[in-house]
Amino acid sequence: MAHASAPARPVLPDLGRRPLIMGILNVTPDSFSDGGRFATHEAALAQAARMVGEGADIIDIGGESTRPGYTEISAEEEIARVVPVITAVAARQEVPISIDTYKARTAEAAIAAGAVIINDVWGLQRDPAMAAVAAAHGVPVVAMHNRDTIDPALDIIADMKAFFARTLDRASHAGVAPGAIILDPGIGFGKTPEQNLIALQRLAELKTLGCPLLVGASRKSTIGLVTGRPAGERLAGSLAAHVLALVHGADIIRVHDVAPHRDACRIFEAVQNPARLAVLTGEPAPRSAP
Repeated sequence: MAHASAPARPVLPDLGRRPLIMGILNVTPDSFSDGGRFATHEAALAQAARMVGEGADIIDIGGESTRPGYTEISAEEEIARVVPVITAVAARQEVPISIDTYKARTAEAAIAAGAVIINDVWGLQRDPAMAAVAAAHGVPVVAMHNRDTIDPALDIIADMKAFFARTLDRASHAGVAPGAIILDPGIGFGKTPEQNLIALQRLAELKTLGCPLLVGASRKSTIGLVTGRPAGERLAGSLAAHVLALVHGADIIRVHDVAPHRDACRIFEAVQNPARLAVLTGEPAPRSAP
């Protein structure tokens, strides 16, 4: 087995201590919710600055849409989209940048440009070289559960556990440190709406695998199905899904709308531990009456 890389903690020192927010920055013309909005260099940089100002802990930059029915692009085109943005954001912002890709060549180029996290929607299982790239650079990996086909009869949690066992085995053999793997149940990827809801309901069962968890339900079609809202009107549903994910053990939430999710995370933290109110607000907690 290859030599293990450095763990994720130096990149994400607060991972496991408080909920972290990953802000989505799609520099694509065809993403399901915000396709084209941030495809220009200037718009992408402005959005990154806005999300950091609103409290994002990570900026997740992607150059290829992975919505249902997406058109796959070459690594060359993906690199051309993301590298200039990553370079510019890394020069202007101090928060970690993740590269949303399942292609090892894109990940390599993104890391050279300043990305420090790989977010792989195929959990290190689509490109055989991805685990080696992560190990060589010692970067954390978000490994997402995914499927080529939807099977309504499937026990989706059992399928996730089997999938993640393969991911962790590949990571270990490549030399990726166990502490550098973050698991994502893949809400909206290769699942029925019911399976998406089951994944949120039974999220705590994935904690038995010993890795931090990331959940990205923001504006997903299941939110729209339940609420009857189009993609641009799914904030309330996204907030509800993500707060429930935090209750069930999520460590990171991946979102389009950073500011309201930061408020939700702070309320979650305050309710979880009222004694930390002074830390959260920066003000002395009022004394109780004698």
